[in-house]
Amino acid sequence: MQHFFDMENFFEVLSKTVLFSNIAQGEIKEMLVCLKASYRKYSKGEMIIWEGDKVNEVGILLYGAARSIKDDINGKTIIVTMIEPSNFIGIILACSQKRKSPVSVQALQEVCAVFFPIKIMIEGCKKRCNCHKILLENLLAGIAEKAMTLHDRNDCLIKSSIREKIITYLLAVSKEQGSKKISIPLDRSSMAEYLNVERSALSRELSKMKRDGLISYKKNYFVIF
Repeated sequence: MQHFFDMENFFEVLSKTVLFSNIAQGEIKEMLVCLKASYRKYSKGEMIIWEGDKVNEVGILLYGAARSIKDDINGKTIIVTMIEPSNFIGIILACSQKRKSPVSVQALQEVCAVFFPIKIMIEGCKKRCNCHKILLENLLAGIAEKAMTLHDRNDCLIKSSIREKIITYLLAVSKEQGSKKISIPLDRSSMAEYLNVERSALSRELSKMKRDGLISYKKNYFVIF
């Protein structure tokens, strides 16, 4: 699908992010200039960040989907996090400044993201307006939000059995979506990478869980009983 720069829609997306919480859309428009925002498009499969990169910008995904990935010592790809519209890209890395990225971030489809230099975000503009004070507070909240996402991700990985990994992941999505009927953003291959298990083993366990009356599913749609 071809996307176009519908700026009004992008402002609406930005207004729903943690970074611009409690900041009016009209003020966001002015702040994008102050913050020297830059928009970038990436094709499906293209890397937004490479492992080993130094990250000096905070990004926000405007449309599309991406994932942060890392290869283990055997060359197996592990999905660290999934990135959806309004999610941050590189916020913790940008704030750490001296750390190189331990992961790569890859576009799963055509995406567009907006980026802000972290130095400008922290120092603010010459006006020292109240919006920049709110922005800095929101930046801290965004870091905390990302840290909790990684905590939840780790909680899933440390489970000892495939069934526990699946249940932990599905319950996390259920909590986020507020329903026992959920849609996950992963196909079976990606789900296996996310849970760090073999795809065939994942399929077998899903079938067993369905047989045991724990879940029902069709493709990406699941019901938790």
